[in-house]
Amino acid sequence: MLPKIKILDEKSKILHTISKEVKFPLTEDDKKTIQDALKYLEMSQIDEYIDKYHLRSGMGLAFIQLGIPKRIFVIVNEINDGEFEKYVIINPKMISHSEEKIYVEEGEGCLSVNRPVNGIVPRYARCKIEAYDENGELFTYRVREDLSIAFQHEMDHLDGILFVDKIDPKNPYKNKNQMRAI
Repeated sequence: MLPKIKILDEKSKILHTISKEVKFPLTEDDKKTIQDALKYLEMSQIDEYIDKYHLRSGMGLAFIQLGIPKRIFVIVNEINDGEFEKYVIINPKMISHSEEKIYVEEGEGCLSVNRPVNGIVPRYARCKIEAYDENGELFTYRVREDLSIAFQHEMDHLDGILFVDKIDPKNPYKNKNQMRAI
């Protein structure tokens, strides 16, 4: 059963607000929202559910996209067919990143942006993130390539930034030759 969550559209002004740090322990509502978001993202990557519920595939979801201005996001990454690794990221901070920049060749997407967007978003190829899990335990994540892009995309949401805000409207493919496509 598809979780009942409502993802805000880019026209919603709350998406441009900065989310607030989370205090532990998490509320029961926050724990339920985390589980619902993880389940929704997993289902959005399985063809049967995409067809059944008319879903757009998604890899990450920030609480702000649900109208909740808290520094929490989740990522569901399919590693093999039907096999997923899940991340619950709370109060993240980027500790370090690579010099190398990459971009998504077919263009980044977002569950809050329901239209085609031309242009590239420069992202770090690798980054190291420090964050808490849902139990308040501090972790360090070293992510690269697709996961690095997903983490940076979701962290931007926490700061009120959508990927479309990062595309130069006058030159959407600016500096493309200085980055690697993935």
